[in-house]
Amino acid sequence: MSIFIHDIVTANPPDFADQQKVREIMKSKVGKDRVTQSIIHRIYSQSGIEKRHSVLNEVFSDSELTFFNRALSSDHSPGTGERNDLYKKESSKLFVEIGTRLMAQNPGFRKEDISHVITVSCTGFFAPGPDFEVVRALGLPPSTQRFHIGFMGCYAAFQGMKMAQSFCKADSNANVLVICTELCTLHFQNNTNIDSLVATSVFADGAAGMLISSRKPRSGFELNAFTSSLAYEGEKDMAWTIGDHGFNMVLSTYVPEIISANLEEVISPMLRKLSISKEQIDIWAVHPGGRAIVDKVEQAMQLSEYQIRSSRKTLANFGNMSSATVLFVLKDVLDSEFEEGTRVLPIAFGPGLTIETGVLSVVHS
Repeated sequence: MSIFIHDIVTANPPDFADQQKVREIMKSKVGKDRVTQSIIHRIYSQSGIEKRHSVLNEVFSDSELTFFNRALSSDHSPGTGERNDLYKKESSKLFVEIGTRLMAQNPGFRKEDISHVITVSCTGFFAPGPDFEVVRALGLPPSTQRFHIGFMGCYAAFQGMKMAQSFCKADSNANVLVICTELCTLHFQNNTNIDSLVATSVFADGAAGMLISSRKPRSGFELNAFTSSLAYEGEKDMAWTIGDHGFNMVLSTYVPEIISANLEEVISPMLRKLSISKEQIDIWAVHPGGRAIVDKVEQAMQLSEYQIRSSRKTLANFGNMSSATVLFVLKDVLDSEFEEGTRVLPIAFGPGLTIETGVLSVVHS
């Protein structure tokens, strides 16, 4: 049975910050010496990012009482509880917005047709969770099956896709909403560790969702195959832990090298199973965890700039929004109106070091 992505919807908080301005703020508030300021300047200048969205709408305020300025303070940093309270308030809006728009843009699906809701996030927790909020706000039946994928990181949209695919294969009448929402900027901290500085330079806020079903869409993707692997040597190079002042982000400068060293081994068995070669993949939807990651994938797989342009475009306009990011890339591919049969290889990375990938095909009816 063929399973399809019918639609992809994305959203961001309305406020955003120019990357160069954030660079100067970080240099003044976090860079306590010229060496640290120089490191910050280089990291931000070479990030490949032009702007990032955030729920913290007072980034450029001079008041030391704003959440953002307190987060970058050594003495008055908000605790994890305060950060999580803001996560609950702001993430709920985005989860519901994505669900509402998916239903509005796909009138062929009635509320009672939605059998499952899968929510995805690693930047906060609350219960009843976002799955509950979506079902209630959209007026879905109380019997709608609900699932939440939490704290898996940047690759977790793949877990949502694979779960939805399994539900639809088990029941041809299943129609699944998958919604990812991440508010990474809530966890910015005053930390001069190089891995923390790299993470703070790329992470941003955003949400994205999919409608997945066995019905053939007017225009969308067919889910052809998925595969997953672990590069154990990178276990400590990409990580989230919960601290007293938010979640502690680690994004090591070694990650791009680890990914490029393992990529061929991960992808080749999946392509052999589909009886296709690497050269038969038309577009690569790479999760742009950072510019160096996109660069290394491009070099390792000998890709053209055209094949990877949606990843660079997403990085420039939105930064790294954790699990939602690969869906922004796929949305850009879908909006490009490629011809039927165009093969797309999405790929994302996360703690573990986990590498998740698959093959999708563009379909039109």
